[in-house]
Amino acid sequence: MHNLGETRSARRADHLLLTPDTFVRAPLPGMKKCTAVVHVGPAMGAAFTQYTAEFEAGGELGAASAQRFLYVLEGGVKVEVKGKKSDLGPRGYAFLPEDAAHRVTASKAGRVAVIEKPYQALAGAKAPGAIVSSEDDVRSSALAGDPDLQVKCLLPDEMSFDCAVNTMVYQPGAALSMVEMHVMEHGLLMLEGGGIYRLGDAWYPVTAGDFIWMGPWCPQWFGAIGKKPAKYLIYKDWNRHPLAGK
Repeated sequence: MHNLGETRSARRADHLLLTPDTFVRAPLPGMKKCTAVVHVGPAMGAAFTQYTAEFEAGGELGAASAQRFLYVLEGGVKVEVKGKKSDLGPRGYAFLPEDAAHRVTASKAGRVAVIEKPYQALAGAKAPGAIVSSEDDVRSSALAGDPDLQVKCLLPDEMSFDCAVNTMVYQPGAALSMVEMHVMEHGLLMLEGGGIYRLGDAWYPVTAGDFIWMGPWCPQWFGAIGKKPAKYLIYKDWNRHPLAGK
């Protein structure tokens, strides 16, 4: 049945909510047997690009001109970097530095969240190396001491990294303790469950599959509702002075 133009998707100057009913798929250069749902990029004002790559078996992602982070949503991919091959299944992830030649191919049909960002070098700090791992191997910690809100930091907390990527899990009823407003921007993909997100002066119901972009200083808050935990993958720029690169 036609939705008669109704959608939960919304676009504002400081935030974006994209719901699966509005996703548009198209291949990006270098992709083979693969298409992309581009969620955000410089055209929106973001300093990074995030998309979901949808693979057929044997599909290939193509090269990148920036550092790249991959998180497997479903299916499986093979990542080859510096002559080493690794198989990644659901919740597997890889960080691939800007200068690291690599190849990403699908061992089976599936979907991968992809984040790409030009690397912002820091004087005196060595650029980070490649990482291939699994979220299952990362220790979880309580946010601000709340055991019902657990965070897993998928990248090391080191100054050489100019971004952070985490997963966050909220038990039903758990919520951020404050409305946050800060200089970092976010890309957020809902993985499980749902809740209510405040973005700017609006409140949105969100659920698994939704994508959110939050610009710098966008007021933001989330509370989980429903009978199962809510989980999302979240990116932010990190470890750099606001004047750097200006």
